[in-house]
Amino acid sequence: MNETPSVYQAYQGNTYLFGGNAPYVEEMYENYLANPGSVPDNWRDYFDALQHVPAADGSDARDVPHLPVVNAFAERAKQGGTKVVVASTDADMGRKRTAVQQLIAAYRNVGQRWADLDPLKRTERPEIPELEPAFYEFKDADQETVFDASNTFFGKESMPLRELINALRETYCGTIGAEYMYATDQNQKRWWQQKLESIRSKPAFNAEQKKHILERLTAAEGLERFLHTKYVGQKRFSLEGGESFIVAMDELIQVAGETGVQEIVIGMAHRGRLNVLVNTLGKMPKDLFAEFDHTAPEDLPSGDVKYHQGFSSDVSTRGGPVHLSLAFNPSHLEIVNPVVEGSVRARMDRRDDPHGKQVLPVLVHGDAAFAGQGVIQETLALAQTRGYTTGGTVHIVINNQIGFTTSDPRDSRSTLYCTDVVKMIESPVLHVNGDDPEAVALAMQLALQFRMEFRKDVVVDIICFRKLGHNEQDTPSLTQPLMYKKIGQHPGTRKLYADRLAAQGLGEGLGDEMARDYRAAMDAGRHTAERVLTNFKSKYAVDWSPFLGNKWTDAGDTAIPLTEWKRLAERITTIPESVTPHQLVKKVYDDRAAMGRGEHPVDWGMGEHMAFASLVASGYPVRLSGEDCGRGTFTHRHAVVHDQKREKWDVGSYTPLQNVAENQAPFTVIDSILSEEAVLAFEYGYASNDPNTLVIWEAQFGDFANGAQVVIDQFIASGEVKWGRVNGITLMLPHGYEGQGPEHSSARLERFMQLSADTNMQVVQPTTASQIFHVLRRQMVRNLRKPLIIMTPKSLLRNKDAASPLSEFTKGAFQTVIPEQNQDVVKNAAKVKRVIACSGKVYYDLVKRRTEMESLDVAIVRVEQLYPFPHKAFAAELKRFPKATEIVWCQDEPQNQGAWFFVQHYIHENMVDGQKLGYSGRAASASPAVGYSHLHQEQQKSLVDGAFGKLKGFVLTK
Repeated sequence: MNETPSVYQAYQGNTYLFGGNAPYVEEMYENYLANPGSVPDNWRDYFDALQHVPAADGSDARDVPHLPVVNAFAERAKQGGTKVVVASTDADMGRKRTAVQQLIAAYRNVGQRWADLDPLKRTERPEIPELEPAFYEFKDADQETVFDASNTFFGKESMPLRELINALRETYCGTIGAEYMYATDQNQKRWWQQKLESIRSKPAFNAEQKKHILERLTAAEGLERFLHTKYVGQKRFSLEGGESFIVAMDELIQVAGETGVQEIVIGMAHRGRLNVLVNTLGKMPKDLFAEFDHTAPEDLPSGDVKYHQGFSSDVSTRGGPVHLSLAFNPSHLEIVNPVVEGSVRARMDRRDDPHGKQVLPVLVHGDAAFAGQGVIQETLALAQTRGYTTGGTVHIVINNQIGFTTSDPRDSRSTLYCTDVVKMIESPVLHVNGDDPEAVALAMQLALQFRMEFRKDVVVDIICFRKLGHNEQDTPSLTQPLMYKKIGQHPGTRKLYADRLAAQGLGEGLGDEMARDYRAAMDAGRHTAERVLTNFKSKYAVDWSPFLGNKWTDAGDTAIPLTEWKRLAERITTIPESVTPHQLVKKVYDDRAAMGRGEHPVDWGMGEHMAFASLVASGYPVRLSGEDCGRGTFTHRHAVVHDQKREKWDVGSYTPLQNVAENQAPFTVIDSILSEEAVLAFEYGYASNDPNTLVIWEAQFGDFANGAQVVIDQFIASGEVKWGRVNGITLMLPHGYEGQGPEHSSARLERFMQLSADTNMQVVQPTTASQIFHVLRRQMVRNLRKPLIIMTPKSLLRNKDAASPLSEFTKGAFQTVIPEQNQDVVKNAAKVKRVIACSGKVYYDLVKRRTEMESLDVAIVRVEQLYPFPHKAFAAELKRFPKATEIVWCQDEPQNQGAWFFVQHYIHENMVDGQKLGYSGRAASASPAVGYSHLHQEQQKSLVDGAFGKLKGFVLTK
């Protein structure tokens, strides 16, 4: 024995299971049996192995802590005629036997670090002592010693050490490197061990399958080379160096079809996108060429570049037709991920497929983006939550080992692998060498099988290279000289595989023949994806045609009959006797019941609830999500009543809106994770695939939309004009200057106004309960689907002046402009000298001040819809006051924020000659609001007084 103990000896000193250590080990073993996570990782691996060794009495029963743990290490006398050379009384052999189990665990845990994964052969094999027999003090003489292997799946109960090590290296250190041992679920770990070890991670494709793989490689390379010579220097984000990705997609689709999947929704950024469009989804090459030639039909107001385009098709698989959808996406890379997940969830709900057996999300990533973009983490965090799960996503990383512009992996991430973020949800990862297309295909098979078995995310990391630059105008050798010297010497994956098949006697020159045939198809602009179906239509397809070509001025019938009102009101205010509500909640429901009977004006929460109730009763599902949505951030909603005597969420809550009628549409309210970007993108994706569901995302505070700005900019505001994607998502953004500081005042109304054009969305700021009722119903009952941005209030939720009489719900509609309400002012319209136009809460401040001043020569008009601006209604209101010479726009927000810079032009357009337009509000500010209460009050008083005072500052004259 060496004087300085090895790492293994030190470990053995703490874990030897005989003598004085036995009570300690037995106690730890008992803890392990009760909860495997309660013991250190090395002990857990040790005991995991122990569970697959028969008990001392020869039975197959699992050992229990009441039996001496040491007995579990007793050697079998004989197994299948092979003698196991271990004696339970021999301490040295006992140590070796334990060491074998340690060695097996080491290969399962870190074997992938020795795997042959780099096509460029630039990565040196790291020093990992745990994978070397010498680490465990095995000698050459031990190589032929037979050890127990019953806890493996190599097909033998016992194996010589040499054979066992070879089997482990073949399985875990070949062209597939597997990471899965960090999972806490033993079933998942054993599943991977069985799948990988039983075949030693080696595929077994027949001759026809291998030829098909070569054909797919040829198609992938052929398209890139054709485009490279025909459209020199044009951006296309080439797949060259990663052609095995097309093999992966083909295998995934085929295996998915065999397992019952009927729809696959794909999200990916740029790299390889054109290749997927043509060679996987079957886009006609001539249509792609037209986009390069700038001769494609321009039927959208703005359109988008070709590598952002989506596409849909149907393909035949061994299990039947499968519908493929490639999502449209911007250059913001990974933001498409939650959009895809939302689209998948909508399709699942439409099919009544809660576990995702029929619909599969597939997300394709770049290595740098997967490691670097936070929306990845946010999307993964949604994966197993009830409101957002999609039954597991198959992730594919096109890992070109260089990312975007970084020259050193140390600068592209802080983790060993770009995929390490998925360990947060314990998703397995298969790293695979892109130069072994058969291994890539096998990895896709295993990934899909795992997903279907465990309904969990799984990752296939295809390690390849990028032959050209980030785009075709880039010269990567400027910063990567040695890497690109290697790439220049690489013959290409297709050539390597063609030579490999030729060596197997599967056809000399077969690859060249396929390449010529593909080039001929390209020249003719023909289909290159043979399995595309041209006349198949799923019964689950959505018809968007009723929602196209309609005008926003079509209001729809949003009022409901009084009898229906009372019936619905009774249903949504009745709490079963089996549920004990909190006293405050009980009062809310009692008050709402009185509102339903017409005994009190209807407040905001009741108006909102009645909109939801009437919609689900009419067959329109409602999906409401966001932080604190169940009760509402300002506790005005209480859509979910929590039983004060039970705490379990599944039995301790009651949702009245889910009990409106026997055959009602679903009402879903979700308290989301603390994410804005991923959750809003998810809901956008959901709404993009279900025009008949009212999909609402509610921000906890309106300014929290900051965290989802990319979704608003790239999808909600521009998706229709770029891609023709119609969407009816609704955003509820609490907005109002209540003295709560800069972060809890503004929903950044000005940003939505700035994004408003081409009638792309609706921006409203309702000020009464009946207005929120009608605008929510309008969003569904009329045949128009545009994003609806609602600046919802805070103080108005409980302001009695914002409550509405019951009659405003049983007749009327959403008013884009609410006229002057004071009848004394209306009767003396000829005496009105000034019209104050405003939007939102400030209206009530203005009315209060006018009453104090007794200024009946001032009219106050509310603009409830800021975009599209209601010119006709606003002009009609101005005409009611023919003697008014001054128009003032009054707002809570600073001058450079809010609606002022946008509505001033609209107001000016509707003024008559001689009229002047002025502004009253907070001065321009870099911050949305002040943080000091006294300063807020001073500003508020000043802007209200200014609305009635002399025009000053910037004044527009007609």
